[in-house]
Amino acid sequence: MSLRNVAIIAHVDHGKTTLVDQLFRQSGTFRENQRVEERAMDSNDLEKERGITILAKCTSVEWQGTRINIVDTPGHADFGAEVERILSMVDGVILLVDAAEGPMPQTKFVTGKALGLGLKPIVVVNKIDRPDARPAEVLDECFELFLNLDANDEQLDFPTLYASGRSGYAGRDDNVRDGDLTPLFETIVEHVPEPGLDPDGEFKMLATLLDRDNFLGRILTGRIESGTLNVGDPIKAIDVNGNKVEEGRCTKLFAFEGLERVPVESAKAGDIVAIAGLVEATVSNTIGTPQIAEPLPAREIDPPTLSMTFAVNDSPYAGQEGDKVQSRVIRERLEREAESNVAIRISESADKDAFEVAGRGELQLGVLIENMRREGFELSISRPRVLFQEGPSGREEPYETVVVDVDDDYSGTVVEKMALRKAEMTDMRPSGGGKTRLTFSAPSRGLIGYHGEFLSDTRGTGIMNRVFEKYGPHKGKIEGRQNGVLISMDKGEAVGYALNALEDRGILFVSPGEKLYAGMVIGENAKPQDLEVNAQKSKQLTNFRASGKDEGIRLTPPKRMTLEQAIAYIQDDELVEVTPKSIRLRKRYLDTHERKKMKKKEDA
Repeated sequence: MSLRNVAIIAHVDHGKTTLVDQLFRQSGTFRENQRVEERAMDSNDLEKERGITILAKCTSVEWQGTRINIVDTPGHADFGAEVERILSMVDGVILLVDAAEGPMPQTKFVTGKALGLGLKPIVVVNKIDRPDARPAEVLDECFELFLNLDANDEQLDFPTLYASGRSGYAGRDDNVRDGDLTPLFETIVEHVPEPGLDPDGEFKMLATLLDRDNFLGRILTGRIESGTLNVGDPIKAIDVNGNKVEEGRCTKLFAFEGLERVPVESAKAGDIVAIAGLVEATVSNTIGTPQIAEPLPAREIDPPTLSMTFAVNDSPYAGQEGDKVQSRVIRERLEREAESNVAIRISESADKDAFEVAGRGELQLGVLIENMRREGFELSISRPRVLFQEGPSGREEPYETVVVDVDDDYSGTVVEKMALRKAEMTDMRPSGGGKTRLTFSAPSRGLIGYHGEFLSDTRGTGIMNRVFEKYGPHKGKIEGRQNGVLISMDKGEAVGYALNALEDRGILFVSPGEKLYAGMVIGENAKPQDLEVNAQKSKQLTNFRASGKDEGIRLTPPKRMTLEQAIAYIQDDELVEVTPKSIRLRKRYLDTHERKKMKKKEDA
């Protein structure tokens, strides 16, 4: 059977996972009566909840005697390392762009990597049935993008299709409104080259994805670059420098069919397979016959730009909601994550009970924390910090390209707020429908915590997309949060009578009956200073009649923060306490005297 290996790359929400669903259905991968969930490739709980792809996944469909291996990639820049690794497994890419939004920053980031590897793109303009679709302009923008990314003449001569992933049709003309995906299958078979690899050489494969199975142990996925592998063959793993990692046997061999990993007896050069049998080999190791000495070249992964401290939860309520609270257990879990996720780096901090975790962005680290709390971990998380580096002109910090789509009425506010955060506007153009597209080059440091404020400023209608741009000169001091916080003075349950009196002071984060402790942040102060308050004070009940009549207490619903919002909200002297049931904000030092002492030390 002839073979094609192709990756689908697109920005968040441009519809690639929905399109893969239709490729499954129309290639006969599913039975007619089989019940299949929407966005079947988003199998992880968090992916289903957030509606985004987080992990790169392999699948395959058969179409008229050709096996097409498809790799579904994440569309968010924070998970870019997933995409960088898997591009070495494929021979072509499908670039999916929204017919109204056009190429976005994430599209540019991944497309640049794909073109740099010499892969030939197929451009699919998706959501062609949108009322605000502008296919001709979007195609021009794609061509311009390829020119900016130094594409060669062969890559610039790309085939174009117009499609609706949701309705399941594609065509070569932008007037297409019905039919099926046959033109897309034909284009893949015609334009993506067969893997021209040697099936008779010695067996070699580069591990690009790592998975775990309770019964089989470590499972490594990659494309066989040369030779043939049979179940039971002796194999050896070597690292990027050619040093031996371990030797073993291939105990199980899997190929991909639809959503399933299917056991096979043998596989040859060009096949994308998963291997079980090794215990130490990891991503970017070369796996081959026991005689191999030369490793396959592994792609360099862009360095992390942001770090957080993951520490043991030391609040008064520690250990009451989670069962994994010791630093040893947290260390093991983080090391396991760093093995399979090459964009994350772990290092131990000076006080041994905390770990520095560096990654690509707030969302990537937020997803890791969310997964850990669902597994029963309790943690305290610090504010994100950018990772500086020394350059020829001195200290350098990471910059991001920020593309903002807002209603015309709010563009002035966004420009003003971005200027306060030391961002420079590089482009401003109308994007149709009363909206403006603004492009900025901004230091990552200034963007921490801005997204929530941005949504408030644009009444929830703005869309912001960010992608790492470069390391540039340090921009100096950037103002953080303007308001102080309300801090609980005592341990106990919050009382409605006390909270009612505190409502005039600012915005509350807690409701009556919630457990509080001294040093816990329970609200935002309307003034710039922090304020310690008593939220446990109850009404004095005596047998003397009060002169004023009693008013019923009507509290405004408290402001509840998601994990990412909480991490972005805190300042350097605050932490987020994360447990399986709660997300609480707190001061780093819970004791008021200790806080004052530390403040004096910092000011000195």
